[in-house]
Amino acid sequence: MTGLFESQAPRPLADRLRPAVLDAVVGQDHLIGAEGPIGRMLSGRRLASMILWGPPGTGKTTIARLLADTSDLAFEPLSAVFSGVADLRKVFERAKQRRLAGQGTLLFIDEIHRFNRAQQDGFLPYVENGTVVLVGATTENPSFELNAALLSRCQVFVLKRLDDRALDELLRRAEAETGHDLPLTTEARVAVLAMADGDGRYLLNLAEEVFALSPDADLDTAALTQVVQKRAPLYDKAQEGHYNLISALHKSLRGSDADAALYWLARMLAGGEAAAYIARRLLRFASEDVGLADPQALVQVLAAWDAYDRLGNPEGELALAQAVLYLATAPKSNAAYRAFGAAARAAKETGSLAPPAHILNAPTGLMRDLGYGKGYAYDHDAPDGFSGQNYFPEGMARRDFYDPAERGFEREVRKRLEYWARLRQERQDKSK
Repeated sequence: MTGLFESQAPRPLADRLRPAVLDAVVGQDHLIGAEGPIGRMLSGRRLASMILWGPPGTGKTTIARLLADTSDLAFEPLSAVFSGVADLRKVFERAKQRRLAGQGTLLFIDEIHRFNRAQQDGFLPYVENGTVVLVGATTENPSFELNAALLSRCQVFVLKRLDDRALDELLRRAEAETGHDLPLTTEARVAVLAMADGDGRYLLNLAEEVFALSPDADLDTAALTQVVQKRAPLYDKAQEGHYNLISALHKSLRGSDADAALYWLARMLAGGEAAAYIARRLLRFASEDVGLADPQALVQVLAAWDAYDRLGNPEGELALAQAVLYLATAPKSNAAYRAFGAAARAAKETGSLAPPAHILNAPTGLMRDLGYGKGYAYDHDAPDGFSGQNYFPEGMARRDFYDPAERGFEREVRKRLEYWARLRQERQDKSK
């Protein structure tokens, strides 16, 4: 129930500018435009249950409310942070009563990923039989956070981070609402958009702080940063952002793009990622994607890790940056990675084959009587230091797992392997 004086209470600028029609929502035309999937639903007068997945401040709650208005559905909002099973039961009971009277219900659940699996299962019969149209909002990847059964009954729509054009439109609306321009220089206005980092709600809250200053202030970028706090970049070390950024760093390194790799490293460090985690991933990259094309890659990363541990933050970050640059500019080869994978598959296929007897040690008389070590050729006794003997199990044909690239140090390794293969074949031919 609306209080007597509620209309006189101050309302934040972001609330006053909340769109009243879907066409006024900015930055999400790919979903709500005439050719977007939600736009087509509305034009066909059929609204399916859906999950709205996107960063904060991109319009998820607003879109849900306007979908209810446009479809003449009763709007039942819940937050998974503050609601439980009892609240859901009340909503479902009201929805059933409305359905008997011929009206549908749109159940909006903000931060739906906060509900546990059992609570999510509780939606299923009501979504399936049409008692409610479910619209869930989440900032987390639904694939990881929501039940497969629930996802199979909902369409997932991805909201985009607001670009500068959409954010600038919000600033123009804010100026029209307040009746005067933001007291900012052109450069400071651009800085405000950057500070918002794609979040429309944050932008309007920030603009409200600036509007509170004298309209004649005309702040430049330096003065602006003194007035408002810079927003910390969105980065959840335990969720999808964590994996997205390390993937971006890894692939930039693999693509030998030193500048992009430095950028993603900086993003992870700015987000508070643990340096030890980054160092572990760099160490893995040195083996997986550089390998013997540059054997120093592993050494460089270990040295950088050690330097970071000794220097700490922020001085040690430069050592990690140096390691990133070394890896990005090193010759690349995944030959060792592929070779080990092939060897592991062969080990599983061949089971418990024993080593050939001639390469087994014979510390006891019984073992010598059984033929252990018999016929072993000591490689250092060969004129060229290579005996060419077989070291694979008896009954297993020789396999070539390692195929060095024609890059970096592996070019030299390939020459050695080809030389030994030739000697091995010559010895085999002589023994026939």
